[in-house]
Amino acid sequence: MLGVPMEKTPLPAARPQQKKPSFPISTGLHAYLRRYRRERELPVTYDRLRRFVDSIPLNDAKGKATLWESVFYDRFEMESLHEDLKRMYALIRVAGDLSVMKHLYVDRIDFCAYGNSMPFRIRVVNSFNDNPDYFYIKRGDASRIYGLELEHLLSPNRLNYLNYGDTLVEEHIAGIPGNDFIDRWLGSPEISPIRLAKELVKFNERSFVRLLGDMRSYNFVVVLTPDFEGAQLRIRAMDFDQQSYEGRMNLYRPQFFKGNQPLALFCVKHLRLETAQQYQREEQVIILQRAAIIEDRLERLLTAMTADPLAPLENVHQLRGELAEHYGHEEYLKCESMGELVRQNLESIRLNVEALLPGRPQRLDGDAEK
Repeated sequence: MLGVPMEKTPLPAARPQQKKPSFPISTGLHAYLRRYRRERELPVTYDRLRRFVDSIPLNDAKGKATLWESVFYDRFEMESLHEDLKRMYALIRVAGDLSVMKHLYVDRIDFCAYGNSMPFRIRVVNSFNDNPDYFYIKRGDASRIYGLELEHLLSPNRLNYLNYGDTLVEEHIAGIPGNDFIDRWLGSPEISPIRLAKELVKFNERSFVRLLGDMRSYNFVVVLTPDFEGAQLRIRAMDFDQQSYEGRMNLYRPQFFKGNQPLALFCVKHLRLETAQQYQREEQVIILQRAAIIEDRLERLLTAMTADPLAPLENVHQLRGELAEHYGHEEYLKCESMGELVRQNLESIRLNVEALLPGRPQRLDGDAEK
C-alpha cells in the first residue's frame, strides 16, 4: 500500500516474526518521563488489576467471541477499585480534577491475555447520557513507551499516557480498525480513492521513518471526518509494542503485510508512481518540520533510546545493513542501537530532502501542520 506503490516485494517467508520480550524502563527513560510530566504516582497498579477472582468471555455486539474477557474482583475490593479507576481516568482526561467527573461510573473491566502487553481495558460511562469511553492499563514496557512518545512527537496525532513504576496507562484511540475498514469501507462511494491512497502512503512513511513495526491491519485504525467535499481520512497506529525491535526492514513498512494487501493494491490502482513519491516526500518534510520544532525534547528522547537495548544486537546489525542499502548512506553501519537507527533515519531523510533543494537553509523549519 503505502509507500511507493510499484514496490511489491513480499516479506521473507522462511523466518517467522519474532515475539518481542518486554524491556524494563531504564533510569534515563524514567528521567525523560518525569521531565515531560509523563510519570506520576497512580492510584491503581497493573499488579492490583491482576488480582481478579473470576472472568467470563466477552462477545462483541453481534455475539461473536472476542479475545477479551470481563473480569471480576472480590466484593470488598470492587468499590474502592472503581473509585481509584475513576481517579485514574481523571488523571488522563482532566489532570486529576474529579469535580467534573462525579457523574461517571466504571461499567466493566476487561482483560486480554493475547499479545505482548496483556492489557486491561476500563469502560467508563457517563450516567447522564450513557456515553461510554475507554482507557487501558498495561505492564510498562520501554519499547512501547518509546513508540508512544515518537508517535506523539513526529506524527499529527497527540497521545495521552502516564507511567508509574511498571504500570502504563493509555487513552483509547478511536477509529475503525484497519481490518474492518478493508472489509466494509474500502469500496465505499463515500470515500475518495485519492484521499485514502494519499493517507496510506503517508502512514507507511511515518511508520518506516520512526521504525514502528507490525502495522498489520488490526494494529491501526482509520479515522473518518466528514467534510463539505467528502470525508477526510487519517490512519493512526494503535499498537506500539513492536517499536524498533525487528531486524528485517520491511517489517517496518505496512505495505508488505499480507493482511494489508488490499490497501497496497488500492494504491497501485489509484496512484501513479510519481504522485506516490510526491506524497512520500511531503510526509518526510512534515516529519522534519515537527522534529525541528521540538528539537531539544526529541534529542533527549533519542539519547535515552540510544542507551537502551531494545532489540538483540543481531537485529540491529541486520536492520542497519538493509537501511544503509535503502538510503545509500554508509553512516548506518556505525549504529549499534535502535535509537541510533531512528536518529540516522531522520538525518537520512533530511539529507535526501535538502539534496533536492539547493540554496535552502540547512534546517527545515516551519508550520508542521500545513
